[in-house]
Amino acid sequence: MIPLVQKLRHPLLWSVWCWLILGVIRWELTPISRLEASVEDSRNSNAEDQINEKEFSGKRAFAYLEKQCEFGARFPGSAAHQKTQAYLLAELEKFAEEAVLQPFEYRQQNQSIRMNNILARFGGNGGGTMLLAAHWDTRPFADLDPNPANRNTPILGANDGASGVAVLLEVARILKSNPPATPVIIVLFDGEDYGKTVSDMFLGSRYFAQNMGRWSADFGILLDMVGDRDLALPMERYSWNADRQLTEAIWRRAEEIGLPEFQRRLGAAVMDDHLQLIEAGVPTVNIIDFTYPYWHTIEDTPDKCSPHSLEVVGRLVLDIVYRGL
Repeated sequence: MIPLVQKLRHPLLWSVWCWLILGVIRWELTPISRLEASVEDSRNSNAEDQINEKEFSGKRAFAYLEKQCEFGARFPGSAAHQKTQAYLLAELEKFAEEAVLQPFEYRQQNQSIRMNNILARFGGNGGGTMLLAAHWDTRPFADLDPNPANRNTPILGANDGASGVAVLLEVARILKSNPPATPVIIVLFDGEDYGKTVSDMFLGSRYFAQNMGRWSADFGILLDMVGDRDLALPMERYSWNADRQLTEAIWRRAEEIGLPEFQRRLGAAVMDDHLQLIEAGVPTVNIIDFTYPYWHTIEDTPDKCSPHSLEVVGRLVLDIVYRGL
């Protein structure tokens, strides 16, 4: 056996030994520094979650959109429709002071279909009541699909249906943790997209408008197709014609808080659920991006939507809830 000191007299062996010692030191120190960095990252992440707990999260809203789409095409009479109804009611029951179904039947020729609006109540008793609405059903057929073979296929409705509901579920979560001083009602309409003609559409909003009772409101905002990745929101023309002051006040607020997706120009006149409410005496503004190329096609899927778009709309809605107009 050669003594260690004698071994280290050789320059090459000395160099190897030094590198071994440095390697051991590095091996010992690196896990500790990495652990410290990991703990610091975790602390920063937890702090960020706590700070944002009462702020609208596009990421959480997008998860709500994806969850609805996981059930499949949610047209009345389908199993996916029933599963989605149970899920949405359960979510609103977690957040609202009161959440109920408003059942109604639609008769068409020799068949009768059971549908349900989903209603939820939040907030205090001061000031006027604000209604926030969206439709939760999806279209039973992709009648505008470029491929004729797809036109009897039910659509998934990621944007046309799930996006507005997703925003309102995230709004509901925040209203639970930070109750508004004024009353807020959330209504999810069924049967909006059911038929091939206008007479067979907007079924839930029509029923609700005729049977509001204690769920009536002073004004409303309807959210429809608000998840488009390329979001552009001009003032919907029917809304503007019915109540120019209310419509322009909403778009001015969007401008004030820095949301350029809301464009202060007149867009298309879109027949939608808000018309039933307007006719019933509840001024209601439709926030909608009607330039969506996948409307009523089988390509209306989550990849065409964006958490950022949902957050833009959610931020405006919450600003109006808490500060008024």
